[in-house]
Amino acid sequence: MADQPKPAPGYEDTPFIPGSCWRVHDAKRPQPRVVTPGTFSTQEAAGTPPSDAVVLFDGRDLSNWVGKDGGPAEWALREGSVEVVPGKGDIRTRMEFGDCQLHVEWREPTEIRGESQGRGNSGVFLMGLYEIQVLDCHDNRTYADGTTGALYGQCPPLVNACRGPGEWQTYDIVWIAPRFAGEKLLSPAYVTVFQNGILLHVMKELQGPTQHRKATEYKPHPPVGPLKLQDHKDPVRFRNLWYRPLTAYDEVRADA
Repeated sequence: MADQPKPAPGYEDTPFIPGSCWRVHDAKRPQPRVVTPGTFSTQEAAGTPPSDAVVLFDGRDLSNWVGKDGGPAEWALREGSVEVVPGKGDIRTRMEFGDCQLHVEWREPTEIRGESQGRGNSGVFLMGLYEIQVLDCHDNRTYADGTTGALYGQCPPLVNACRGPGEWQTYDIVWIAPRFAGEKLLSPAYVTVFQNGILLHVMKELQGPTQHRKATEYKPHPPVGPLKLQDHKDPVRFRNLWYRPLTAYDEVRADA
């Protein structure tokens, strides 16, 4: 018979936490599940995802992606990354998800061309609808709600945290999807974004799907959607894309 785990340290005579069925330092409260952390990326190589991550792109193929009209994703595989092929259209994941922690690495072209929105433009669309802007804003001015890391057309980032052209950059995103009950919006979408380890947005409320030159509003849509990467006619590269579904802490009593 396998050894039974030792009871966790704790108490059974402390007061209950308000609004909870658990006592302060409750010995019977379930332990958090174990996740093995991944490794950090370098400019030379992508890191590894956490043990519970769902890998969207690992540098080897585009089997998890489709192109426009649901056909094959026609972007180019290059040295462990995928590069926008101008004119081939946006690509999106076969998988659909809602609340998540998302990791995306991207690189602007080394050769500088264009200015404002015409320089290294792409985008990361949560649920295919809500864009975090990708742009070369290293010494490149544009309208504030269209800068790198902006919630496009809605809110500029707190800071410009761009590295130079040709350097790998990261987005780490915590996404809370909107909730609907029929035609009614129960709660809007919220997003927290880090670029290169620097905070750009913290639980920022979105006004609806992001749009170009238009105000927006929510319309009911499914609770999950794909991740979409934008073809804006610039050869931006992406690598090491993964997500972790946000799941609730298990509040079932261990002795139930």
